[in-house]
Amino acid sequence: MNTPPPPLTPARLVRAAALASALCLLVSGCSALGATDDAPDRDAAGSGSGMRVALVTHGGEGDAFWDRVRRGAEAAAAKDGIDLTYAGDADPAAQADLVRDAVRDKVDGIAVTLAKPAAMRGPVAQARAAGIPVVGLNSGIDAWRPAGLLEYFGQDESVAGRAVGDKLDDLKAKHALCVVHERGNVALEARCAGVRNTFGGDTDNLYVDGTDMNAVTATIAARLRQDRTIDEVVTNGAQYALTAVKAVRQAGSRAEVATFDLDKDLVEAVRDGSVQFAVDQQPYLQGYLAVDALWLYRTNGNVSGGGAAPVLTGPAFVTRSNVSAVARFAAAGTR
Repeated sequence: MNTPPPPLTPARLVRAAALASALCLLVSGCSALGATDDAPDRDAAGSGSGMRVALVTHGGEGDAFWDRVRRGAEAAAAKDGIDLTYAGDADPAAQADLVRDAVRDKVDGIAVTLAKPAAMRGPVAQARAAGIPVVGLNSGIDAWRPAGLLEYFGQDESVAGRAVGDKLDDLKAKHALCVVHERGNVALEARCAGVRNTFGGDTDNLYVDGTDMNAVTATIAARLRQDRTIDEVVTNGAQYALTAVKAVRQAGSRAEVATFDLDKDLVEAVRDGSVQFAVDQQPYLQGYLAVDALWLYRTNGNVSGGGAAPVLTGPAFVTRSNVSAVARFAAAGTR
């Protein structure tokens, strides 16, 4: 899969234009990521590749994190003249079906997350058999090469977790509660395992239903009431950090809150001190690089990392001392 694919012929360009609008009808639950009114003109940008790319994630509807991934992907698509379709489903079987739909529609490239790698093996194999290059992003840093993906863009979650463990030691924490909002998600499990590996204190995992924020608050608060030795709550998403802050108050706990991932509301929480720090994996960059990589492979045979090493987008710590540097980007929805 590392040899450059054949160039797009005029006939394929015509066919791609005719089929571009059909992809969203074939891919259940997707929404088009075409260029906005203020996006650069494709011809003026000198691209106009006519490529069609499907970005298929495990993101649920209305999750601000995946909005940032989409914005990055959209920016790359506008630059490269790509007709981009986004689809996401938190259910691994449904996500696999979305990838199969893209394969049947004969897109020119697929970018996919591997939160549940086993569910993606079959669809990725079908894409490869059809000659469609597939790149990974966000989840599955230990699974992308065995799955046969061309490249991978994201954060090494084990490294990020270990960095958080070291940070908690620096902060003199003694007992951490790592909140997992999606059981079986390899990225979240790797983060908490990384924390446990380096943190000198005790680390417990707490599994919650991430689709029910009221239940998340209640579950965290109950655990904090039960064990007063917990002095740090580590969450795996910005919205869960804000919920943890609420839970700490409800429980009358003295625990601090830290989190993986970032958004504009979390920036304000770091600024006012209610959240100690956030680990930014730069989701906008993940979406941008994944789509741009497919264009580079199609047009110039490039493979980032040589197909052997991932391209890391994190971890980067956002604390009260440096939060102002990213605040305006977070407000714009790109950090």
